[in-house]
Amino acid sequence: MREALEPPLPHQYVSRVTSGEETRLALTLHYDGGAFFGWQAQRKERTVQGELEAAVEQLTGSRRTVTGSGRTDRGVHATGQVAAVTVPARWIPASFRKALNAVLPDDVWIREVRAVPLAFHPRYDAVARTYIYRLGLAEEARSPFMRPWCWALCRPLRQELLEQAADKIVGEHSFVAFAKVGQPERGTRCAVRAARWAPWEELGLAFTITADRYLHHMVRYLVGTMVAIAREARPTEDLTALLESGPSPERETSPPAPARGLFLADVEYPERALTPS
Repeated sequence: MREALEPPLPHQYVSRVTSGEETRLALTLHYDGGAFFGWQAQRKERTVQGELEAAVEQLTGSRRTVTGSGRTDRGVHATGQVAAVTVPARWIPASFRKALNAVLPDDVWIREVRAVPLAFHPRYDAVARTYIYRLGLAEEARSPFMRPWCWALCRPLRQELLEQAADKIVGEHSFVAFAKVGQPERGTRCAVRAARWAPWEELGLAFTITADRYLHHMVRYLVGTMVAIAREARPTEDLTALLESGPSPERETSPPAPARGLFLADVEYPERALTPS
């Protein structure tokens, strides 16, 4: 954590607005999840939410909750996570972004800040989220400059089987078989709008999935099962059966893909949720 900015703040960081007012700001951020114990603040462990709240406290002088669009797990990265915080209205978006990036650690970066309605909630107002999973197939994926951000499998796969499996995921299904823990109050059904594999530079493949919601570890279990299919360790029909009938003693998902290959890439909102009145 860098040193706090010394009060009073320079005039270029703030706007001339009554100090008693407050404004809500939405942050779009990147982070390298390798050194974090996930998103959610914890008392003894380093987390993304914890770092953000500490940085906001440095800038505003008070402890404020920074709410995220979702709780990424330990080791998962983000290039499109969205969070929101309410701050004194003297802060304008461009100035807050500059000041926040000045005090955050190097593995967190704020790409954009925008003013949103006071009622904006980054989790409940979201209508879709997109994740990307990087699968390293070339030997270069083992490089220390690549390995922390992909699954360095480094073995041949049948790409057509990956694509066939991804096609089966699209649509509304129960993903209970692909969840580490359930969410009984919300059910197990998710609507997947898109799921596809595409080349990832010259290093391997990237799986992109967009859905209205996700169960815990769902994307990693899906990737692990699809990779097993592409290695011809299990038939494609297993994925269909798991979606239709759920897990059974005779049929379970393959082990989940490692967290380090997963990125939260985008969160979508209706424009009305983002536009102040």
